[in-house]
Amino acid sequence: MSTAPTAVKLVDSHCHIPMIQAEAGVVIEAARRNGVIHMLCVSVDLESAPTLVELAAQFDCISASVGVHPNARDGEDPDVERLCALADHPDVIAIGETGLDYFRSQGDLTWQQERFRRHIRAARAARKPLIIHSRDARQDVIRILGEEHADDVGGIMHCFVDDWDTARQAMDLNFLISFSGIVTFKNAVDLQETAKKVPLDRMLVETDAPYLAPVPYRGKENQPAYVRHVAEQLAALRATTTEEIAAATTENFFQLFPSRAA
Repeated sequence: MSTAPTAVKLVDSHCHIPMIQAEAGVVIEAARRNGVIHMLCVSVDLESAPTLVELAAQFDCISASVGVHPNARDGEDPDVERLCALADHPDVIAIGETGLDYFRSQGDLTWQQERFRRHIRAARAARKPLIIHSRDARQDVIRILGEEHADDVGGIMHCFVDDWDTARQAMDLNFLISFSGIVTFKNAVDLQETAKKVPLDRMLVETDAPYLAPVPYRGKENQPAYVRHVAEQLAALRATTTEEIAAATTENFFQLFPSRAA
């Protein structure tokens, strides 16, 4: 693994450190060696949320979110009050990941939409931004975000893979567009074109580790240290430097989450 220049300071805006096979301390140290100064460790269910909060309490470079992934069915299905109670912690900076996934879940998905609405209402009540998961559901995601006035708190369109029109609508609703390792894949031509258009002050980078490792690690377990490859790809697509992408996306993150700024 290469060591990033000290001038490059990156934030991994979305990762799942407890799901990575290596010990958390080892993962975090590797990230630091590669210029990653902060990582947002994202919740997928409420049962594991305490582990994320403990990790954030142990490491200053970690923050946590609370929420239930749209595909999760076996664990607790939270109401607004429960989400707000869990979010009432200084190391919990966001609500999510939440949203809609029509790829893995099929049939009547009213339950998924209702849960999504509860997360948005909790985010507005807790005054914390949202982390949005959207897969094969972009029209309903944008519609529900608008209906529930999610622009009141804004947030992150995590692992963005949709088209430029969807990106524009999300940005109009006060959301940042976060690019993952998918943007490094050769077949992600449409996404790469969108990445050229998103304004520099509206983008973030992420790994979604342990998933979606970027080239040259595609097919292997991902980790926050690899987020630099996402920034490098964005720099190449936009004919700029990795340093510029890193500086902008890091500033964007800390503007969205000012309590985490150094």
